[in-house]
Amino acid sequence: MTEQVQIFQPSGSLDATKSQAFRQEITGFVENGTKIVLVDLKNVTFMDSSGLGALVLAFKTLRAANSKLVLCSINEQIRILFELTGMDKVFEVFSDRDEFQKSLMTKIK
Repeated sequence: MTEQVQIFQPSGSLDATKSQAFRQEITGFVENGTKIVLVDLKNVTFMDSSGLGALVLAFKTLRAANSKLVLCSINEQIRILFELTGMDKVFEVFSDRDEFQKSLMTKIK
């Protein structure tokens, strides 16, 4: 049986040097049949346009596979980046893993 929810927790900077590895991780989730990928950004201290691009590509890749990408625990810098680029309207963002779990439990009932 495949895992329905996978959690990915990058750390440090999500930039050009890490965006390829991030994309490979997402591809692995798609190949495993994961339905929801929660990207926990709690330990990400900085994100640039390459990191944002990697998130958008991951979102599109998962959507094409009838899966979903959701985010949690974004910091102020990432929140501002999302607002400036309009990505706050694209991504479903939870304050933390607990809020995500509660949302998941509500949908299951």
